[in-house]
Amino acid sequence: MSTCSRDVFQTVNQFSLACSVPAMEFGTTPLHTELEKAVAKFVGKEAAIVYNMGYGTNATSIPALMGQGTLILSDALNHTSLVNGSRTSGATVGVFKHNDPEHLAKVLRTKIAEGQPRTGRAWKKVWVLVEGIYSMEGEILRLREIVDVVKKYKAYIYVDEAHSIGAIGKTGRGVCEYSGVDPSEIDILMGTFSKSFGGMGGYVAASKEIIAFIRCSSSGSAYDTGLSPVIVQQVLTALNIVAGWDSTDIGHKKITSLRENSNYFRQKLLGMGVVTLGDFDSPVIPVMLYVLSKIADYSRACLRRNLAIVSVAFPATPFLLSRVRFCISAAHTKEDLDEALQTNKELSEEYRIRYNSHTCGYSSGSSPIDFSSRQVSFRPRQCLQSINSPTWLHFDRVS
Repeated sequence: MSTCSRDVFQTVNQFSLACSVPAMEFGTTPLHTELEKAVAKFVGKEAAIVYNMGYGTNATSIPALMGQGTLILSDALNHTSLVNGSRTSGATVGVFKHNDPEHLAKVLRTKIAEGQPRTGRAWKKVWVLVEGIYSMEGEILRLREIVDVVKKYKAYIYVDEAHSIGAIGKTGRGVCEYSGVDPSEIDILMGTFSKSFGGMGGYVAASKEIIAFIRCSSSGSAYDTGLSPVIVQQVLTALNIVAGWDSTDIGHKKITSLRENSNYFRQKLLGMGVVTLGDFDSPVIPVMLYVLSKIADYSRACLRRNLAIVSVAFPATPFLLSRVRFCISAAHTKEDLDEALQTNKELSEEYRIRYNSHTCGYSSGSSPIDFSSRQVSFRPRQCLQSINSPTWLHFDRVS
């Protein structure tokens, strides 16, 4: 029995399986408090609050922090939870080009000069919302450059680390560690427990004052049922292992293994000629199918060969940019990866998705896809040179 399983079984005997009431009532146990302290320590913040759902963490925390008179600038490819949280906040929302610090600076300069709509008054606050690793692109945030822009214009930054916490950085502390950015330079760090920690739910980490405000103001804290103590223990044990607080090097080995597995798998895919998005070191590896009608057949063919993949199509992605996503684990052996690669090699030929016969994928900073363009140029034997802006966003576009 694994360490996590053993601790979880012990927790079942001590606590109930569910809290049944919100955290603000009786939904907080000593385990919840211990997890919040551990998360804050791990990410380098003063305090943290945990939620029972990753989506709800963003969707209910953002409206608590941002409202009328606030400007939110959101990356064009942000997750739906960030999008919906921004929409319901009552703030004015704009979009900047995906992972583009230069365009962010331009938008900030313009919007700050213009002020609030109709009145022209100065904004009460300006927030920039980004992700550590973009879930549909596998691309790592250009955090250092983004932070420099945010500081220059005296804005605030909110970083969603759902896919980066526990996955990148020398000790798994996410995009801040990976990019050499001190966590004190980030106003809000958000993450989830459903990826690296094998549980569910999410967290927000910040200063003590901000967390105290969110705890009292967020609808997720006030009305959502508290996170199950069993899940809390699973996450807490996994976090202790990843952080090395269990006095072993298991966490370090797993982080190293995850990075090696991700880079090995990505490099082999690039060699096949399939269009592979994202950066090296990212465990999220999307492969482009483009044609919507191929998604279901390709996914079923993989499943028949015992290969589980994530199929992604409209409305999660633009209509002509359907893809499958491989999510790499530290637990995958080289044999597992080679078997998956062989399956993908055979099916990529059968389904004719080797669009990229010459330039097979790209490394960090040299994306063959320009996410800023409105035009689609489909070339069967080459990478897409430009694509539509994401059609699922209904924000007013800021040029």
